Amino acid sequence: MAGKANSAFMKPMQVDEVLAAVVGEGPMPRSEVVKKLWEYIKKHNLQDPSNKRNINADAKLKEVFGGKATVNMFEMTKLVSNHLS
Repeated sequence: MAGKANSAFMKPMQVDEVLAAVVGEGPMPRSEVVKKLWEYIKKHNLQDPSNKRNINADAKLKEVFGGKATVNMFEMTKLVSNHLS
């Protein structure tokens, strides 16, 4: 069973326009999307210095996060799912 869940995680997903503005064009596995998201967050210094679990969105990420200015990393994963198909 565990192998099945893992292959779903590795399955290339279609990335919508909003998310592609941050991570690039798809399709790509969810794991790659998350990796590229973190590269973007670190490159633009968007991690909250006082609480590393929080991400302070810039204009592009705010669109991905459904208009939220700050999200935690667990919420981020859920919000990113809305942009994958």
